[in-house]
Amino acid sequence: MKKVLALLAVACVANTGLFAEEKPECLAEGDSVAAFYVTDVTGPAAGEKLCYRCRYGNRPVVSIFAREMNEEVAALVKEIDGVVGGNKEKKMAAFVVLLSDQPEAQNDKLKAVAEKQQIKETPLTTFDGAAGPAEYKIAKEADITVMMWVDGKVKVNETLKKDQLSKDKIATLKKSTDKILN
Repeated sequence: MKKVLALLAVACVANTGLFAEEKPECLAEGDSVAAFYVTDVTGPAAGEKLCYRCRYGNRPVVSIFAREMNEEVAALVKEIDGVVGGNKEKKMAAFVVLLSDQPEAQNDKLKAVAEKQQIKETPLTTFDGAAGPAEYKIAKEADITVMMWVDGKVKVNETLKKDQLSKDKIATLKKSTDKILN
């Protein structure tokens, strides 16, 4: 019986190792953020392909990666936009990255959201590819990923399904900006 239990334990450990190799880990606190290119839809460089990670350098940054622009994501963006506007002296920045295999088809929707929500400080952008930038290891299961960094190092990385983005969660994410502002 002890041999059977020992074999089962070994099998479980071996399978856990295989699963861990198949599922890449998301960026963790302290990891560096890499450069990647987006197409700006509503920001100061509207119509251009650029690297906001590069442009914002070591500033405190919130980056919201979303697979769909819905009301909940728009509400989150509006809240973060308000935080950015209130922290200009700290040079805080933010940008939204809509992940899509058809990014050009999203432009009108992003422009409408920016106008309706009066988003002024946070460029809405698109990334060509639903998986997102490879270096960012966006979880396949996540509908929304909120990353916050300062000095090029991740301080917050939250992955959410769309039904998890409640008013309370938005308030919690807004409060999390303290981690990059202090």
